[in-house]
Amino acid sequence: MADNEAPDFLTVPQPNGAGNGEDSQPQVGMVAQYVKDFSFENPNAPAVYNWQAQPQIDVQFNIGTQPIAEDLHESALRIEITATGAEGVAFKLELLYGGLFALKNVPAEAIPAFLLGEAPRLIFPFARRVVADAVRDGGFPPLMLDPIDFNALYFSQLEQQQAAMGEPAGQA
Repeated sequence: MADNEAPDFLTVPQPNGAGNGEDSQPQVGMVAQYVKDFSFENPNAPAVYNWQAQPQIDVQFNIGTQPIAEDLHESALRIEITATGAEGVAFKLELLYGGLFALKNVPAEAIPAFLLGEAPRLIFPFARRVVADAVRDGGFPPLMLDPIDFNALYFSQLEQQQAAMGEPAGQA
């Protein structure tokens, strides 16, 4: 190789002991994401398109997790939306959007924080797009849900649970 040629950046030297199959560093990866269940109801069509007032929109979130196999977990985000006006229900949407995550060498005490905080953060933008598209396809302006800090919500709920159980904050 001549002195003026660029170095080979594709070859990454491995530190001693790395790459031998005994890597003990925590590893997390998204295996898949998917719509598990979906419903959009427009019970007052076509009259709803003549309503003048803006509907009140109620948005509810819930997160569920379950182990699928060793080192494989599902985190599912349930979104329920009801738009109601003086005349009645404009639309109802229910979405259960899941993500399948591989967690290797993650300490057991860190798994709930990942599955209930970080995993929903990763899949939320995709669920948000499904919601916006479905509402638009239902004949309404797209509903763009505000971003949610799922990690902050998780730790806030954890503190509330610990306070209810009489444990000092910060202990799990």
